[in-house]
Amino acid sequence: MRLINTFVTAQKISIKIMAKTMPSKTTGTAKPAPGKEQPIDTAAFAFGKENYVLLIISVVLVVIGYMLMSGGKSNDPNVFSDKIFDFQRITLAPIVVLLGYCVGVYAIVKKAD
Repeated sequence: MRLINTFVTAQKISIKIMAKTMPSKTTGTAKPAPGKEQPIDTAAFAFGKENYVLLIISVVLVVIGYMLMSGGKSNDPNVFSDKIFDFQRITLAPIVVLLGYCVGVYAIVKKAD
C-alpha cells in the first residue's frame, strides 16, 4: 500500500510541474472572425492537383490494360482458340499496364508545386 501511495504522490508532483511549464489556454492565437475563411496552407498537402490527375490517369491505364488482356475464349471448351496469342493480349496489354504503373510511380515521386 505504501508503494502505491508513493506512485500517486510522484504522479501528482509531475502533474503540477507539467501544469507550470505548459502555456495557458487563454494565451494563444486569436480566432478568426465568423464568416471569414482562413487561407488553406497548400504546403501541408503531400500531393498537388497535378499529382492527383496523374494518379487517376495511371489507374485508368492499368484498368484499360487489364481489360485488353481479358477475352480470347473459345465458344467450345473442347476446342483450343489461338485468340489468346494475338498482339493485343501478348504485347499491347502488358505495355499499357506497365505504362500505367510507371505513370503512377511518377505521380507519387513528383514533387508538388
